[in-house]
Amino acid sequence: MSNDSVQLAPPENEEGKTSPLQNPRVRRILLIAVAVLLIGAVLGFLRYHLYGRFQQSTNDAYVQADAVIAAPKVSGYVDQVFVIENQAVKAGQPLVRIDPRDYRAQAAQFQAQIDVASANAAGVDAEMGEQQAAIARAEADVAAAAADAAFAQAEYVRYQPLAESGAETREKLSQLRNQAALANAKLSAAKASLASAQRRVGTLRAQVRQAQAQGEAARAQLAAASTNVEATIVRASVDGRIGDKTVRQGQFVQAGTRMMSVVPTRDVYIEANFKETQLGLMRVGQPVKVEVDALPGVDIPGRIASISPGTGAQFSVLPPQNATGNFTKIVQRVPIRIAISPGPETRALLVPGMSVEVTVDTRSAKGAADRVREEQERHNARVVR
Repeated sequence: MSNDSVQLAPPENEEGKTSPLQNPRVRRILLIAVAVLLIGAVLGFLRYHLYGRFQQSTNDAYVQADAVIAAPKVSGYVDQVFVIENQAVKAGQPLVRIDPRDYRAQAAQFQAQIDVASANAAGVDAEMGEQQAAIARAEADVAAAAADAAFAQAEYVRYQPLAESGAETREKLSQLRNQAALANAKLSAAKASLASAQRRVGTLRAQVRQAQAQGEAARAQLAAASTNVEATIVRASVDGRIGDKTVRQGQFVQAGTRMMSVVPTRDVYIEANFKETQLGLMRVGQPVKVEVDALPGVDIPGRIASISPGTGAQFSVLPPQNATGNFTKIVQRVPIRIAISPGPETRALLVPGMSVEVTVDTRSAKGAADRVREEQERHNARVVR
């Protein structure tokens, strides 16, 4: 065999086969794969740097709604229940009726008190008219007594010189003097009667005001009783669906007793509990993507509506007191309320308590951390100086 033929023979491995790396097609495929991986890595890094690192997500989130508790304002036996569990209701729709007979009787009693007060006021008004006539009669008596007193005094003055000259007897003069004194006494009595009649008017006016005040008090009580009669029908305060109904016909309920809840399913929102380490760039109004576990593949748009002023632990029934025992640092979570905009069909499927996964886009605040840091450094410098 010649040397040329030996050089032209392809190299063989230990098993006598040709290496795949010697194949130009394989080398091209490997180069393309490496290039694709490098490009994918660069694109992934750019995507994370420009987008991914600003996405904050949590699965500690749930659909919520501000349910309204239906409770009676008055106590009594339940006469009728108008709704069933899970029923849709409108605002103002009757839910429960409490036996109204006792409250209607109270309203009738207060109406009777109003009538009595009105009758008393009318009676005093009639007495006022009679008293005005008595005053007029007393004034006439005063006028007559005044005329008699004036005449008697004039007669006494006229006969006094005659008696002194002897033209008339002293007995006649004494008689005229007594008549004048009697007439003056009658005048004083008539004036006293007039004053008494006039004062009686003030007393009657006070009685009228008292009757009117009693009537006003009875009207106020009637208004309260009428309100109680209206309150015997418990109505829905919002549109929604009935849930957790515990009331039954014939049951005695106290005022304020929880009978059922009205869940406003059209006004649902999301309450997401984010770690405190995720809140640095979160701001009200930032866009949110919501994925409901019950609706896989359905993304619901939303926005941050508000951020809680404290962590969930601070508003618990028993807030933690870390100074009273051994301390273990735990990452706290802060509730964030998210307003959502689902379609009509999606909204009909959302029920409070459903689990969701929430992702917040915080790119709108990507420079906020640097601004906060710079502002704090300036503040520290001013404090040191």
